Amino acid sequence: MNARATEPTIAEKASDAKLRPVSAAAPAPAAAAPEPVANAAAPRKNGTRRVVLMAGVPLLLLAAGGWFWLTGGRYEETDNAYVQQSKVSLSADVSGRVADVLVQDNQMVAAGDTLFSIDPQPFQIALSQANAALASARVNVEQLKVSFGTAQAQLQSSQERLEIEQTAFDRKAALVTQGVTADSSLDDSKLTLQQAQTAVDLARQQVAAATAALAGNPEIVTDEHPAVLAALAAVEQAQRNLSKTTVTAPAAGIVSNVSSLNVGQFISAGSMIASLVETDNTWIQANFKETQLANLKVGQPVEIKVDAFGEAMHGTLESFGAATGSEFALIPAQNATGNWVKVVQRLPVRIALSDGSNAMLKTGMSAMVTVDTGRSTLDKLQGK
Repeated sequence: MNARATEPTIAEKASDAKLRPVSAAAPAPAAAAPEPVANAAAPRKNGTRRVVLMAGVPLLLLAAGGWFWLTGGRYEETDNAYVQQSKVSLSADVSGRVADVLVQDNQMVAAGDTLFSIDPQPFQIALSQANAALASARVNVEQLKVSFGTAQAQLQSSQERLEIEQTAFDRKAALVTQGVTADSSLDDSKLTLQQAQTAVDLARQQVAAATAALAGNPEIVTDEHPAVLAALAAVEQAQRNLSKTTVTAPAAGIVSNVSSLNVGQFISAGSMIASLVETDNTWIQANFKETQLANLKVGQPVEIKVDAFGEAMHGTLESFGAATGSEFALIPAQNATGNWVKVVQRLPVRIALSDGSNAMLKTGMSAMVTVDTGRSTLDKLQGK
């Protein structure tokens, strides 16, 4: 019998399958059919999630950035800020040798405390000389008053003599007119009358000179005379110089740079000897960029964080500087050049501390300053 050389048909394969017995251990081929459907659905879900993430995350970031931008812009801050305290240069008003030094570097002093003293002996001698000159001036004024009285008495005497000589001359002139005596007899009387008139004129000049010596007022009080006033001023100057031999602290604070001051050292008037930092007068100087100044106003609250301390302090914006820092520079920048480059300028702003506990602050410390302007970007866009 010839073998089949052709492939079996589909119907034959199906009939053969029906005739074969089913084995219990054989796996069921129909159980694996649903898996391709599940594997086909998984890539579709992952693609949808990826699209949502790629579109949603940028939108979320954009919304968050817009919210921060609209609600921001309320605070202006700068780290170009420093603690400031008044610094006084200590010097002596008079020249002399140092007699005693009563302070040391970094010592706390109160207003009026003695810092050092200068040898007072030369100034005590000068005061004694000024008092002696004052007494001499008063004596001279009294002598001028006596001279005025003498000049007045001499004038009165000269006037009385002139009257007598005038009467004698008139009597002799009458006799000459009557022809009793000759004209030559009047010569002696006329000469005597002229001498008496000259004496009166001289006496009047002496009275005028004595009046001028008394400042034009014969009744002037002695201590109101110019010479006495000058002597009184000299005494006051000498007393002041003597009092300035003791140098005291003009305010409360910390003394520094006194290590070079020694007993016996000669110091000149006005030369800087030491420095005093006034701890009772403390403020913050913040240098804001000129682009930050539009929203700053006097009275706005300020938060200050000094680098040396962790706690935040509070203050108030007190005033704005008169000009930028470059305008007060020793050598101002020359901008009228061909290679000019624009640089953002900074304006010093003074901030008053509202906290009472600022004793720990030292001048020159760095700080971070944040000013609350009270208006966010959204408020500015709405015109509030």
